[in-house]
Parts: sequence; structure tokens; C-alpha cells
Amino acid sequence: MKNQSVSSNIDWITVLIYIALVAIGWINIYSADMTTNSEYYLDFNQNYGKQLIFIAFTVILVIVILTIDSKFYEKFTSVIFGASLLLLAGLFIFGKTIAGQRCWYAIGGFTLQPSEFAKAATALALAKYLSDSQVNLKNLKHQILALLIMGLPILLILPQPDPGSALIFVMFILVLNREGLPSWYLWTGFIAVVLFVMTLVIKPEYVILIAFIGIALHYLKSRRVDRNILASLILLVLVSGFVFSVDYVFENVFKQHHRDRFNILLGKDVDMNGIGYNTNQSEIAIGSGGWVGKGFLEGTQTKGNFVPEQHTDYIFTTVGEEWGFAGSAVLVLLFVGLILRVLYLAENQKTKFSRVYGYGVASVLFTHFFVNISMVIGIFPTIGVPLPFMSYGGSSLWGFTILLFIFIKMDANKVNEW
Repeated sequence: MKNQSVSSNIDWITVLIYIALVAIGWINIYSADMTTNSEYYLDFNQNYGKQLIFIAFTVILVIVILTIDSKFYEKFTSVIFGASLLLLAGLFIFGKTIAGQRCWYAIGGFTLQPSEFAKAATALALAKYLSDSQVNLKNLKHQILALLIMGLPILLILPQPDPGSALIFVMFILVLNREGLPSWYLWTGFIAVVLFVMTLVIKPEYVILIAFIGIALHYLKSRRVDRNILASLILLVLVSGFVFSVDYVFENVFKQHHRDRFNILLGKDVDMNGIGYNTNQSEIAIGSGGWVGKGFLEGTQTKGNFVPEQHTDYIFTTVGEEWGFAGSAVLVLLFVGLILRVLYLAENQKTKFSRVYGYGVASVLFTHFFVNISMVIGIFPTIGVPLPFMSYGGSSLWGFTILLFIFIKMDANKVNEW
């Protein structure tokens, strides 16, 4: 049987959503950056002009990705992942420090952030490992190796320090869970986060009391014949130790600006002119948009430069102010549609490698989308996570494009898989 043309099997729904997001992103970067003092409507010295250059290179990038045989990505996964780790490690020697973070390589007048490309590399590495027929995530050894693949980039990114990017790699746990990792890993992480936040809000003794009641109720309601009171007591001791360590970790491991952001988020501090300025201004900008927005280039908060970094991590505030609730809802629906489409395609792959990679793509996109929007509207601490395809920056745009279009190529090639 003759191989079918891959180009004729590209999922155009995914591609069209991608194009829509990139276009909406550029329009809002233009609005956030355009001023009445600008001499030209198309100035390549401005951020919107530079973003056009990035988009032009992205077109070339897409063509190259779709031209390469999809088997290339699986065959050379180890090389790609190893190179991404070397680039992350090289930052400690050759990296450029911006705003206290050593996350970029300076190349001429541009900067390159390797963590953006490491996301696709890590997704490929996990897909390669988990597609091995001998790997079973019920096995502790295999669990450790999978978590190690996920954890290596985190170990290199956290010291930069870049907690936002590190969080993205943590969320690859969703991919592992889909492939059979015991669910208690997810529950343990979720409960740890809840306990951590609760301890910052109320006294540790009260948190332990709540935990005791929860463990006791679970023990009493358990229908297992072999329920063990000793195991429940050990669990309570572990929870108590964790709760009492929260204060030390918060005061000695977290940096001051991280503590400030948590305190403001939790309502313990009010600093609208200092560390809480960004979030406060972004909420004002979004709220002022109303139902239909003020109109393109008519955002007073945007034009007044009240929201710092509005063309990057806070690009959603421009959408909220100028396009209102209606425009914001359309954007959210586009992202939800893209993520659901990737999940649908992933489930219909013929190889485990492609399926796992597809889930990796969906995991990265969902985490970025959820955290960024939550951060901008003030329900998540500011940690510097860009909005996929929309925030200004070549590294971000190219990283997400590589991540998505490798999967689009895999999906297009599934007609030739047996």
C-alpha cells in the first residue's frame, strides 16, 4: 500500500486555531505597544514590529517541522533532550541576567530562553520512555525513572530562579497519570498544596486538627477489612511534620518577592503601590472593559502604561480592557478548543509514542493558559508564565510552535502507521 500524503492529512482545525491565537496575540501586542508618539505604524524597533519578525521566522519553522519525517523526533529524542539539558546548564556560565533571573542567552540584540524549548524536548523524552513496551508505571523503578526525566529540567531551572517555568514541568505529572502512574501521587501533591496554603492562613494547630478529623473520618468510613490504625497514625505524623515545616520553608526557602506575592494574594498584606501593583492594575484594566470593551486602541489603562509587562505576561489585560467580557470569552474558548482538540487527536493516535507526546502538549498548553489567566485576574501569585502564542517574545512563540507542530506532524503521519 502506497503511503498517503502527510500534508493532505494535517489537522486544519488545530492549525486554524493556532493562526487565530497568533493573530489575536499580535493585534493586542500592537495595541499595548502603540502610542500616539510613534512615528510609524510599522516600526521594527517597537515590540509589535519585532513580534512580526518572530512570526515570519515562525512560518519558516513550521515548514521545516512539517517537512521532517515524524520518525526523526522519536529516533533522536535522546539527542534533543540531552541538548536541551546542556542549554539549560550552560545558563549558569553563559546566561544573561535580567530582572534577577539568569534565564536567557544574549544573541546580538535578541535573547533566547532555552526553557521554552525544553518543554517540547521533555515531552518527547517522556513519550519515548513511556512508549517502551517494558515500562509499567505501576513499577516503582519505572516511576522513579519517569519522574527523573520530568525532574532534571526542574533541577536546572529552579536555581535560575524561574519558578514559573519549573511549575510547567511539574505538570507533566498529568501525562504520567494518564499512562498509569498511581493516582495517589496527584492526590498527595494536591493535598500538600492545600495544607501549605491553609498553614499560611491559619495556625498550624488548627490545620493539624482539620487533618486529624479528615483522616479519622476516612478511617471510620473505610470498608477495607485490613484497615490499619497504625498507618493512619503514621500519616497524621507525616502531615503534622509537613505543616510545622511550612513556616520555615516560607521564610527561608522562598525569596522575599515570592513571600510578598503570596501574602498579598492571601489578603495578609495590602501593597497596591508595591509588589501588588501589577495584579491590582491588571484587575482594574480587565474590569474596566465591561461586556464589550472600550474598543481597539481605546484602552485607557493600556495607553496609560498602568500595567507593567502588558505586552508579555499581562497581555490578557489588553484583551479584557479593549474587547471586554465577550472578547475574553472568545479567547478562552479558543484555548479550550485547542486543548480539547489536541487531547482528542492524542487519543486517536496509532502509536503510544504519539499519544503520550500529545498529552504532553496538552499538559503544557493547559498549565500555561490556566496559570497565566489566573495570575492576571488575581487568583494565583505572579510567577512569570506567558500566555501561549500571544505573549510577546520569540522564544515563547517558537517554543510553543515547535511543541504543537511536532504533534501536528505526528498526527498527519498516523495514516501511514500500522
